[in-house]
Amino acid sequence: MSDHDITAPLILFVDDEPTAVKYFQRAINSMAPVITAGTVEEGKLILDKHAQTLAVLVSDQRMPGGYGNELLHYARIHYPHMGRILTTAYSELEHTVEAVNQGQIHRYIQKPWEISALRMELKQALELAALRKDHAQLLREKLMVRQKQTVSNRIGTLYALCASLANPDNCSTIESYLSAAAAVGVEYQEPGWLLMDYSDLVSAEACRSGQFGRDVYHRLADIRRRYQGWKGEDGLRLLSELLDGSAQVSSDRVAAIPDGRNFAEFLETPSNADVSPQHVSWLAFLIWLHDMGWSVQLTKQDNVLQCKLEVSSQPVPVARLADWIDQFCNMEDSQGFPKAK
Repeated sequence: MSDHDITAPLILFVDDEPTAVKYFQRAINSMAPVITAGTVEEGKLILDKHAQTLAVLVSDQRMPGGYGNELLHYARIHYPHMGRILTTAYSELEHTVEAVNQGQIHRYIQKPWEISALRMELKQALELAALRKDHAQLLREKLMVRQKQTVSNRIGTLYALCASLANPDNCSTIESYLSAAAAVGVEYQEPGWLLMDYSDLVSAEACRSGQFGRDVYHRLADIRRRYQGWKGEDGLRLLSELLDGSAQVSSDRVAAIPDGRNFAEFLETPSNADVSPQHVSWLAFLIWLHDMGWSVQLTKQDNVLQCKLEVSSQPVPVARLADWIDQFCNMEDSQGFPKAK
């Protein structure tokens, strides 16, 4: 069956013998849509193209240009959810045993096939694939809940840290921080953190947050001591120094920052990853700036952050924090995980 004849194949059968292909299709097509390939390389291309629908890979062992266990190994590495079956003659049993021992296949079917046995094996493989799919969906939903909880807790930690070092009734600092994070976009680098045991996750998050809080406290104290006498309108010059000159300040209280990737670092990096000194300086700077009665507004233009100083207006109410949590937890990326842009 050609690539154009089928839109949602469930079974990929790879064999270079036309008779075997015809025989397999006649036996299995009534059970599930089948797509075929004649070589290992062609099989890899079809796997990559139809991985979202394919549930079972069945491959012959001996083919021109490669062996079936090579293809099955490729599927195991790239598409571990897929059922993998090797079909081979008795004379190739040594290769079959090797494939089983290496975990490349779940079952093997010896040639020549017995139709009823072949259909039974494929039926069981499809049922197992369906169960795996359901399990993966349930796990994904659980992990999404865990991720949303983690993001919410991190935003709460940021507010608690800012409130302990500035005015607890004014959310201006956390507003600026989250606005900048939303401008650069939050890209969660895992979900390795989501697979941690819950108690281990809480412990890792607490240690990470505690270290980050201490670092921000000491960095803020250092800024207040070293830049005593500086005023809010000097903020962008201070930011440029803290970011090692990466902020290009113009004369009209505007700065261009070519790379603001780490402005969202605390929200997006793994639980066991230390927060960089540059990110520590960023939050300490925002706290210092709001203490001076100023704020910073960031917009993204052509992958460059435009940073503008403004005199702070009305205090941002604490209730605004809930809106940010809702935004960061309910926007999704292409994989279905929450992502802010």
